[in-house]
Amino acid sequence: MTHSKAQTGGARGDVALSKEGLPEWLGPVVRAAETVKPLQLSRFLPPENGAGRQSAVLILFGAGEQGPELLLMERAGSLRSHAGQPSFPGGALDPEDGDPKADGPLRAALREAEEETGLDPAGVQLFGVLPRLYIPVSEFVVTPVLGWWREPTPVGVVDPNETARVFTVPVADLTNPANRATAVHPSGHRGPAFLVESTLVWGFTAGVIDRLLHYAGWERSWDREKLVPLDWRS
Repeated sequence: MTHSKAQTGGARGDVALSKEGLPEWLGPVVRAAETVKPLQLSRFLPPENGAGRQSAVLILFGAGEQGPELLLMERAGSLRSHAGQPSFPGGALDPEDGDPKADGPLRAALREAEEETGLDPAGVQLFGVLPRLYIPVSEFVVTPVLGWWREPTPVGVVDPNETARVFTVPVADLTNPANRATAVHPSGHRGPAFLVESTLVWGFTAGVIDRLLHYAGWERSWDREKLVPLDWRS
């Protein structure tokens, strides 16, 4: 574990990981992040030749009225990739974010979250990083960065051209078997999904949430034969 004078310091300041002072309920997530292997999270891993666009997402846990919750956003329907999908805040690394193999993903996750949701990075304590994963359809190499919303600040849509909605989801709703399903892509691919907050969380985001819940020991038995086609809105 590394430290700096400022644990977050804003999106472009010093960044570091710290587990000090985290709420006890985050302990299982911390342990999962320390032990999980890449293939336990996804069968899609970064190309060995180094191809792909380096990016990062912020998996931000907060304490809400209904207990622990996650911050999510819904991407604008006009975007070229992953349009209309609920997702973690995040995006591609910029040159000023720094080394993609060092603290660059930490800065990128905070910067993108600030740009997309308006949160104040100074109130976020980063405490872990999951193995890098790959999204073939957009060729993103994604570093999931784990954060604790130590000092929550107001969030909302900053740029409607990028974000349609910003919302939080109680972890209790994500673990509720009634809200779980298997999403079926028109291609035939199947993956975990969550019917929460009047939307369907699927794809990369749902896959990471599903594995986090599992390895943190929070998962409850659910009906994997409950299928939801991805044209469910029509």
